[in-house]
Amino acid sequence: MRPDAVAGDKGYSSPATRRFLKGRRIGVVIPTQADEEPDPAFDRAAYRERNVGERLIARLKQWRRIATRDEKRAANDQAMLTIAAILRWL
Repeated sequence: MRPDAVAGDKGYSSPATRRFLKGRRIGVVIPTQADEEPDPAFDRAAYRERNVGERLIARLKQWRRIATRDEKRAANDQAMLTIAAILRWL
């Protein structure tokens, strides 16, 4: 499967990364660094959506069991993620 776009922070903003992704026809949602030429195709709205996902992951990592990945089986790990998401939602 191929993603439509890859979102990253300024740490991933390098010409090599951009060439790699564009060569595989994957969109780039990475802001340019101060010393780089601004990208006119930068999608600010898509970049803001990335922040929502990062904040969710940070909140889920408040549970030690999820942050350290103590579960040996994928089904148990998925169950713990589901329980934590339900508790966050409530």
